[in-house]
Amino acid sequence: MWQGSVDAPPTTRIAMLAPSMQPSERRVAEAIAADADAAIEWTAQEIADTVGVGRATVIRTAQTLGYDGYPQLRVALARERATAAPVQEDSADPTMLGALRGAVDRFAARLAHTVSAVTEETLSAFVNELDVSTRLLVAANGLSAPVGADLAMRLTSAGRPAEYVADTLGQQITASQLGAGSACLVVSGSGVNRASIDVITAARASGARVLAITSFPRSPVAEIADTVLVVAPINDSFRDELLYTSRAALMLVTESIVGLLVRTRGESATAAQVATLSVLGHSLTE
Repeated sequence: MWQGSVDAPPTTRIAMLAPSMQPSERRVAEAIAADADAAIEWTAQEIADTVGVGRATVIRTAQTLGYDGYPQLRVALARERATAAPVQEDSADPTMLGALRGAVDRFAARLAHTVSAVTEETLSAFVNELDVSTRLLVAANGLSAPVGADLAMRLTSAGRPAEYVADTLGQQITASQLGAGSACLVVSGSGVNRASIDVITAARASGARVLAITSFPRSPVAEIADTVLVVAPINDSFRDELLYTSRAALMLVTESIVGLLVRTRGESATAAQVATLSVLGHSLTE
């Protein structure tokens, strides 16, 4: 069942929840995402006949996505289509620069929904955990590893010392020694990385709190963590997320979270940033 912000549009909810749906519900959700304009016009029975499932499955799919029923899902789809930015057609420019511009335009069109699943309560709890934890380990693996390394450096530069261990076994060893009062922040776009799940297990066993940033709210990482920020995937499906993985949205959110922590900490964070700038200044040459 959807537990994110009520403002999250239907297609964003589908992208995040479809991987964990029952096969029949996933078929309904994917059919809706593939042709939202048609889905607005269909009744529950019509979409059931189109997909080859029972009407009850269509209703359950709508409820899984956080709506009372299919009529409410249709209204939400209509609202999303009415407020969506015009879809840019593929550029007629056959050059590499044309392809690059097209990719950036498609990314920008989806960017507005990046934090549509985040609530004020969850975000406040997340930043507070970063602020008060006595020790912080940032763990990330696979394609999320660069995001984790960057986040740990930014947090440290803002006066919130954070540990980052690149080796997966080293992550687990460090997590197992955290203890109560500490926190482990795991960044996992897919939410199914085995090494990251092992780190969470070790951290929880030590008594530490677990924070997570992922794109799929019903993934193992999201379900095990204490506080989760769900960053909507830029791609339309879990399959696309695996094939054409982008961590740009995660990077944007992690950078913004550091900014929120700096605002929360006030003068102490500002002083740390000044000290960081001083170090950077001495490292530069003409």
